Amino acid sequence: MRNLDFAPLYRATVGFDRIADLMDRVLTSDVAQPTYPPYNIEKTAEDAYRISIAVAGFTPDELGVEVKDGTLLVTARKAPEDGAKTYLHRGIATRAFERRFALADHVRVTGAAHEHGMLHIDLVRETPEALKPRRIEIASAAPKAAPVLEAKAQDATH
Repeated sequence: MRNLDFAPLYRATVGFDRIADLMDRVLTSDVAQPTYPPYNIEKTAEDAYRISIAVAGFTPDELGVEVKDGTLLVTARKAPEDGAKTYLHRGIATRAFERRFALADHVRVTGAAHEHGMLHIDLVRETPEALKPRRIEIASAAPKAAPVLEAKAQDATH
């Protein structure tokens, strides 16, 4: 079992609680991760990503995509079949599934499409204006003490 102490991280940083929680969750999660359904995560541009999930046998009505609390949740529930079909071999799995993806801060889902047995979910990272680098102008300080001293000197001579 792996045990990491995140106390030094908390002492030297501010606002990184989510990263520490994510690392703790990854390290303590079950070693046997589900492999169904298979999926790809690709980087399509500098700040754009695509998750492609193999969902053969599912219709768009049987799939669900939801974002909640920084987690992307993809679910599938197959409608019950009538007993009219008899399979000699059934190799296409259409069992229900639930797949979760942790999203980084400022990553949002821009769309989802079902095409040729694949569910494509597009994501983009949008850095807020407040977090973008900006140049701070340095103003020169005007001496304020000199006029006050001159006024006091004039009051003393009167």
